[in-house]
Amino acid sequence: MRELLKKIIPTSLFRAGQPVYHYLLALAGAVRYGFPSRKLFVIGVTGTKGKSSVTEIVAAILEEAGYKTALSNTIRFKIAEHSEANMYKMSMPGLFFMQHFLARAHEAGCTHAVVEMTSEGAKQFRHKFIDLNAFVFTNLSPEHIESHGSYEKYRAAKLSIAKLIQTSRKAITYIVANADEPESAAFLAMSSKSSTEKIPYSLRDAEPYNLFQNGLEMTFRGGTDESGTKINAKLEGLFNIYNILAAATLASAMGIDTETIRRAVEKISVIKGRVEHVYAHGDMAAAQEAGQNFDVVVDYAHTADSLEKFYQAFDGRPKICILGNTGGGRDKWKRPVMAGIAEKYCDEVILTNEDPYDEDPQTILDEMSVAVSKEKLKIILDRRKAIHEAVQSAVKKSAKLPSEKSAAVKVAVLITGKGTDPYIMGANGAKMPWSDASVAREELEKVLTK
Repeated sequence: MRELLKKIIPTSLFRAGQPVYHYLLALAGAVRYGFPSRKLFVIGVTGTKGKSSVTEIVAAILEEAGYKTALSNTIRFKIAEHSEANMYKMSMPGLFFMQHFLARAHEAGCTHAVVEMTSEGAKQFRHKFIDLNAFVFTNLSPEHIESHGSYEKYRAAKLSIAKLIQTSRKAITYIVANADEPESAAFLAMSSKSSTEKIPYSLRDAEPYNLFQNGLEMTFRGGTDESGTKINAKLEGLFNIYNILAAATLASAMGIDTETIRRAVEKISVIKGRVEHVYAHGDMAAAQEAGQNFDVVVDYAHTADSLEKFYQAFDGRPKICILGNTGGGRDKWKRPVMAGIAEKYCDEVILTNEDPYDEDPQTILDEMSVAVSKEKLKIILDRRKAIHEAVQSAVKKSAKLPSEKSAAVKVAVLITGKGTDPYIMGANGAKMPWSDASVAREELEKVLTK
């Protein structure tokens, strides 16, 4: 319908009328499905980074506590026991999708729905008429600037999601915000209702903590006296401590005991597309038997800050980094910045195609390549060939490591930008089916069986 209207109505008039159109569409969806959010305990999660991971962890904790849940995020849509991959390339699809999703969740007997909420979705009022019980803010850094027009407008879109707590019909509501973020005070202030519980969290709430090569240890609300609940998670990186804290802080405020929180977090072995380890033949044992003595890791990291934090999680290890850029025609300022981060942290940098849309992919890579030294740089436009080259290089680099070091300081092939994205987007709306994890596994098996 939107595309049809664009053809019929002059562009200037269409743009002017978009807000009204999207608002009425959101209202129509809520009416059509009977305002389903009022029948569920709804948790909205927003931020620049960590949204999908936090929603996954929150849902896992709720399920461990015995609740029946629905989950909507960039990775997947889950209602009770049924889960399917998100093939839309958007976290909050339009045309009544969110209201229909919540209605189906209620019909399936779910009591809780955990929803990733984005600035792009808010821009088109897809968050409207959703009554939240809880809102979680993870962090904020420059993103989608060209789409929104400025950082201030991007921030305002995020704040409009938090404002759902103020307008919610729910009797008791919660706002959970990352106090280590400069913007947290603004999000905590978005509700003036006395019935809203406002709970900040900070890295201090995880101390003491340790980061390991294949996991982490933290003490939820430990502090200097080290009392609190020890959590040994299989998730990696400091950013995942923050993600766990966000979910655990909300769960605790809701009355879920810390032992249940610990059990749920420790059961999570992977969040797809988020620091996801890829093994030849599907598992670590089979991969090791085939000769894979290096790590291959897929991650969504699509902002400068998330890319840097992802690379930092592999400090002290040789890194072969495959990097594209998220979306032709979008946030072009990021290109040399992200390439510069790869130059800083990686031993080898392979620039490759990602989602060029209507822009020449070679132009995107040329704009990135200026930030990478010639000694480190390879440009391989074909993403599959780029992954193949990285795996071959890892085999050679691993063979040169002394045996006593190879286990402790394994080479890491780091593939970023797409995560679980199901397509590479080309010109004129072309979609090439894609999976970084599947392609990496296929190329691993090719190289290791030579």
